[in-house]
Amino acid sequence: MHPRHWGPRVEAWLEVERDQLFLWTPVMLGVGVAAWFVLLSPVEWLAFLGLCAGVALVAAVAASGTRLRRALLWSAALAALGCGLSWGRAERVAAPVIARPTIAQLSGRVERIDLLPARGTMRLTLSGLGAGLPDHVRVSVPLDPAPPAVHEGDAVSLRARLVAPQEPAVPGGYDFARISWFQGLGGVGKALGPITVTPAPRGGPSLRERLSAHIRAQIDGSAGGIASAFASGDRGGIAQSDEEAMRDSGLTHLLSVSGLHISAVVGAAFFLTLRLLALWPRLALRLPLVAIAAGAGAAAGIGYTLLTGAEVPTIRSCVAAVLVCVGIVLGRDAFTLRLVAAGALAVLLAWPESLVGPSFQLSFAAIATIVALHEIPAVKARFAKRDEAWWGKVAREIGALLLTGLAVEITLAPIALFHFHKQGLFGALANIVAIPLTTFVTMPLEALALLFDTVGLGTPFWWATGKSLDLLLWIARSVAAWPGARAALADMPLGAFALIIGGGIWLILWKTRARLFGLFPLAAGVLIAAAAPPPDLIVTGDGKHLAVRQTDGSYAILRDRAGDYVRQVLAERGGTLAELSDLDGSDGASCSADLCRATLSSGGRSWRVMATRTPYLVDRPLFEGECAAADIVVSDRRLPYWCRPRWLKADAVLLAKTGGLAIALSDQSVATVRTPGDAHPWVRAAEANFNSGGANRRGGPARGRGRRDTAAPRNAHSPDRGEHSRPLPHGNI
Repeated sequence: MHPRHWGPRVEAWLEVERDQLFLWTPVMLGVGVAAWFVLLSPVEWLAFLGLCAGVALVAAVAASGTRLRRALLWSAALAALGCGLSWGRAERVAAPVIARPTIAQLSGRVERIDLLPARGTMRLTLSGLGAGLPDHVRVSVPLDPAPPAVHEGDAVSLRARLVAPQEPAVPGGYDFARISWFQGLGGVGKALGPITVTPAPRGGPSLRERLSAHIRAQIDGSAGGIASAFASGDRGGIAQSDEEAMRDSGLTHLLSVSGLHISAVVGAAFFLTLRLLALWPRLALRLPLVAIAAGAGAAAGIGYTLLTGAEVPTIRSCVAAVLVCVGIVLGRDAFTLRLVAAGALAVLLAWPESLVGPSFQLSFAAIATIVALHEIPAVKARFAKRDEAWWGKVAREIGALLLTGLAVEITLAPIALFHFHKQGLFGALANIVAIPLTTFVTMPLEALALLFDTVGLGTPFWWATGKSLDLLLWIARSVAAWPGARAALADMPLGAFALIIGGGIWLILWKTRARLFGLFPLAAGVLIAAAAPPPDLIVTGDGKHLAVRQTDGSYAILRDRAGDYVRQVLAERGGTLAELSDLDGSDGASCSADLCRATLSSGGRSWRVMATRTPYLVDRPLFEGECAAADIVVSDRRLPYWCRPRWLKADAVLLAKTGGLAIALSDQSVATVRTPGDAHPWVRAAEANFNSGGANRRGGPARGRGRRDTAAPRNAHSPDRGEHSRPLPHGNI
């Protein structure tokens, strides 16, 4: 087709799709937000803004009156707005970050309490700590032997060890530093010893605290923790093993107060208000009962959102629920993609950083998929209500739930694999029982129990609530234990993820056959993700932990005493569901007390890896020979200049610049936590922390120095320190 014919055809297509154009408003705003997070420096951010300005200028001077012109103009403006919003918010929330690990006496006021009885601890967010300390810190306080009687607003004094919020330990890991930056947290730590509490005037436990404590007193264990999560958003009482079972079975969305819970509360308030007011004929004849009931539902949703802590998923669901109530009042169809787009737009304008988090992506992807699926004419006709036998209605409802659950699972799988490196596969089946159980049994029973507790008659309802939650946990544990219940992926490149998300959005938002063009980027993203090689070596940012891929796809770890958290991080990054074994004794590896040597085959050749595993010194002749024979050397120390492996020396000096590493030997690619030139404020804070000495390691370089050594440092593997060395014969390595 000649290019001059493209314009009229595109214009005709946009005219047909004119009702869908508004749906792209949050998408283009999100493109700008994502650009700020992906691009590295102010120069690149300004270049992006300049590109948007150029596109807008071209569109502005183009032929007027066309939808394509207006679409380009608005898209460029929204993308620029998204980038500017992200940049501005990152600077607006900027707060001091602790420079180095320190032990300090803290005296401040409690802003937030997160009680985690299943982990034996509580987290206190403190403010007003005085000069020399961050504005806000979060301190973990053990609950054993007795929890301190502290409430929000109280003044506390305690001694704690504080560190800066940590960047990901390995590439693709959880970026606590970024999240803490937008939360205003300048340090995290653990209390050392008892705390002194000065109650606030007119203080005491908040409604949320009292509600959580009351529910956990009625129902023990994880069931009580889930009941508390439904009512107040407090998930601290759920055992970690049960949380993992909920996640692996595809039911973890039930633990986060979001669309399901808000819908139940708003729907219950709407129904009860309408039924109660209808009992008075005079009111029913004179007042708009539907509008009043919608207002009551909206008020209930807002109150429930505030009660549960007003997290972003809850706010998103509340905005959507309020818009549904407004649509009911106006007599409009409320359950549309326009509603979803309006909710996404509201959240992005207020919290643009939420776009890059899994919560925003999972929640909006799920609701958009559900709405788009049931807007398809064939699906709408197949599952529309009709006069039929009761068993036909039940079968139709089960079919609708199964189809919806399957569609949502397919949509959420790439998001879960990108962020968490694993995903449950049987969530659609589990949700067929779990969602009705939660919506129509557990939550109504819990509401009745709380209501009847006001007159001391809630015990039977609490018993029934506990039994329903035991059933929910049994479903989660059973499904999670099925063979093949989980899928794992070592790495999904950012480009592949962007292609999948872009293709999925294109498929969902358009109505005509042009939507099928979204299949091409989606398929390309899937193929790229599937072809990405798993890492052969994973090194944590401190250099202490190394995972080596075995021939069966599992991983062996350098230090067998590594904790559960480190093992989980390394296993997730490796895309394996198997337990990490000990490198000592694994195939192709041999270890002594101080060093480990492993031989791997990849890319048509053998690779020799050597790693230190203790802080003790080794004689120079032995260590220099091992370095020369190795392709890769890994150490948590600063190695001397004469340690020269054939390819890569991942010691404290290099890791200080790169952070953790994921190395694929087949194509000799190295993924890093840090990227040179990254000027995002939380990255700058982490680098300043290291340069100030906050991340200085044993045997590491002096403060701020990154130059190459010209002589062996005093604490290196030097022969003149033989009285402290532990020489190793080659046969023992």
